[in-house]
Amino acid sequence: MADHALTVPNDSLSLAEPTLSIGQEFPDVETCRRTLKDIAIALHFDLRIVKSDRSRFIAKCSKEGCPWRVHVAKCPGVPTFSIRTLHGEHTCEGVQNLHHQQASVGWVARSVEARIRDNPQYKPKEILQDIRDQHGVAVSYMQAWRGKERSMAALHGTYEEGYRLLPAYCEQIRKTNPGSIASVFATGQENCFHRLFISYRASIYGFINACRPLLELDKANLKGKYLGTLLCAAGVDAEDALFPLAIAIVDVESDENWMWFMSELRKLLGVNTDNMPRLTILSERQRGIVEAVETHFPSAFHCFCLRYVSENFRDTFKNTKLVNIFWNAVYALTTVEFEAKISEMVEISQDVIPWFQQFPPQLWAIAYFEGVRYGHFTLGVTELLYNWALECHELPVVQMMEYIRHQLTSWFNDRREMGMRWTSILVPSTERQIMEAIADARCYQVLRANEIEFEIVSTERTNIVDIRSRVCSCRRWQLYGLPCAHAAAALLSCGQNVHLFAEPCFTVASYRETYSQMINAIPDKSRWKEPGEGAEGGVAKLDITIRPPKTRRPPGRPKKKVLRVENFKRPKRIVQCGSSEPDESAINDVPAKLLSVHAYLARQPQLRQLIEDLMFSVTATVLKRIENQSVQIGDLGFEKAVIWELETWSRIIPSKFLWHKPEQHLFLAYLQAYYFLLLTKPYSLF
Repeated sequence: MADHALTVPNDSLSLAEPTLSIGQEFPDVETCRRTLKDIAIALHFDLRIVKSDRSRFIAKCSKEGCPWRVHVAKCPGVPTFSIRTLHGEHTCEGVQNLHHQQASVGWVARSVEARIRDNPQYKPKEILQDIRDQHGVAVSYMQAWRGKERSMAALHGTYEEGYRLLPAYCEQIRKTNPGSIASVFATGQENCFHRLFISYRASIYGFINACRPLLELDKANLKGKYLGTLLCAAGVDAEDALFPLAIAIVDVESDENWMWFMSELRKLLGVNTDNMPRLTILSERQRGIVEAVETHFPSAFHCFCLRYVSENFRDTFKNTKLVNIFWNAVYALTTVEFEAKISEMVEISQDVIPWFQQFPPQLWAIAYFEGVRYGHFTLGVTELLYNWALECHELPVVQMMEYIRHQLTSWFNDRREMGMRWTSILVPSTERQIMEAIADARCYQVLRANEIEFEIVSTERTNIVDIRSRVCSCRRWQLYGLPCAHAAAALLSCGQNVHLFAEPCFTVASYRETYSQMINAIPDKSRWKEPGEGAEGGVAKLDITIRPPKTRRPPGRPKKKVLRVENFKRPKRIVQCGSSEPDESAINDVPAKLLSVHAYLARQPQLRQLIEDLMFSVTATVLKRIENQSVQIGDLGFEKAVIWELETWSRIIPSKFLWHKPEQHLFLAYLQAYYFLLLTKPYSLF
């Protein structure tokens, strides 16, 4: 190594490869100190600072007798520093172990800054392992954790700063996106954060003018430093994609906060819904939500998520046959079909009668629900909120809302471009359904009663269609907003275009209108003006400092169940005389196991599509065997058929993807959960 020049190898921690030479300049002494620290770590020697003040910086190798030494002095008249003397040769052995004195928390923070910018979920355990692999330096878990915290604060600001900036952030939303609603509320003498509500004008316009009159309500718990709950109201566009209308963050989920959220929604929609049909609101059966909907949307049709209702029914009766009949009753389109299924359930157990009194069929059964659900029976917004909470729980509140805004902006741009490429009357998914209805309609006999009424005769039944009122006695046209096969047969017989009789919300024109508005960018926070006037209605003023809420995440690692591979092998069964049904306690764990892989699959579209295709194939094969009466639900032959199909599945998927151990565990958990669902209620998987 030359005496007057030193080049750092390729594994340097700096963004650019630093070199040392006489005359080299640094913007300030701190940059000089960081560069020398990086070189010491890269070359595995300890650095000892001899002198460091405003005018000079002198350092040498810590080993006695080693001649390596550098002298940096301030240039006269300018703030820069330059190297005056450099002895770049080492005669010592350097650091012989993995620990290095220069590997401080600050160095760790600078090392992982680029990675954390791209992936805020970068874990301390991954940080210390990557630093050891790339740089041959061992740091402790606490150093890695503190380094990540310092890097996150440098990139995104602190949690406390996020709450302080909320009033200015809301002001920027209202200024850059006129017509949007953004308000933050504080509580108590200390002005602790209480509530935040945001709805962009582009979302308001798209929902009111083009989306279906359907709203999904749900929440997700935040796991950041100060916890909190994320609330969301989302519509559905013509292509069945979620369309977030309003987002809120509250300090804690409560009946009072749900009441406030629904009141803000009513204000948002109140002056714009004169020409809209009555809303249908889909949510969980939670007391706070039910009361809030009844108070602020008394004319809306309120229905419950079937996932919650079915789980309650299953947990109450714990009878596989009863659960299967229940699902058939749920999807019955007419009251006659529904009552027939109810009679079957009553014959098995009289206890279902009190349950129906607690859960009135008008709230969950398709045959009795007065509103229009457009085929939405479970909450799709749950997955969206879960992903947001998972991706943003490390970010301050302002950065979290910015992440959501960026995603909404991306969705609007991508879907706007996609809609402009379509040339059909209806969106592609609806076009396919109409073509299927037309194909099925060709096997029906059509008898025309008058200009608007038709009698559709098939081998199974006869249905009456009124094309003026857009009504079919099978009720599918009314429930889904699209002409059924009977309606298609009637329309074709009189020379009408079936596509024109779909609801306007399914047209390409409506889809384009949904995403016609722009969500404008918000300037960098350095340009925000924090002092200023406050808004009315209890909104925090800009000159008020909002502090974090009182709730905080408890210290220590959260308790969680350790997943072991042997737990995901063939599940144990409790066998009793005359019974071969699976253990009910294991069945109750199925939803948790399925949700544990939900977020991972959402980020792996190729893997998710493969699993969905194979799941459909496996389920269809098993159901075909049931229909052919070769096996019965609950008997040993049925279990063997399920195991054989799933063993084939378990060999196909791992061979296509190179997974790490945690992902293999998640797949095995999904496999076991799916095994239980096939054994207990295979029809519910469609």
